[in-house]
Amino acid sequence: MTPVAIRKMERRKTFNEYIAKKRLKSTKQRDIIFDEFFSNYMGKHVTVEELYEDIKKRHPFIGFATVYRTLKLFMECGIASERNFGDGKARYEPVRSEREHHHHMICNQCGKIYEFANNQVESCLNQIAKLNEFQLTTHKLEIYGLCSDCKAAKTA
Repeated sequence: MTPVAIRKMERRKTFNEYIAKKRLKSTKQRDIIFDEFFSNYMGKHVTVEELYEDIKKRHPFIGFATVYRTLKLFMECGIASERNFGDGKARYEPVRSEREHHHHMICNQCGKIYEFANNQVESCLNQIAKLNEFQLTTHKLEIYGLCSDCKAAKTA
């Protein structure tokens, strides 16, 4: 079994345990939303509207509110996170393990989001925390600017 398949199974187990603990029903709609989100949106940042539109194409019986509530459940149990990149839209992404930690660069003009990981950034942040006698538990780094396409269009 691939590491991706194992991680998806772990997320599924976490989600199933969470909804059982909350005494919620396991439903076909939640299963479909789970499969869509964790199969097609790894490394992506999706709005509720975008996920709903994709799901609606194959499963028109699933409503917007169900998608919204299911994403909230994913967040509550720790398998998804909500990100806001300053454009007023909440975006969701599957939570990765600490080994897969990443940061974001966001284009101010077109809104494209680029993910990156860099060990030097991590080392620098840990060093800053240590110098300030601060115990770092987690962090988010967002860098805003112009992507190469927008920069080229601006100078043309």
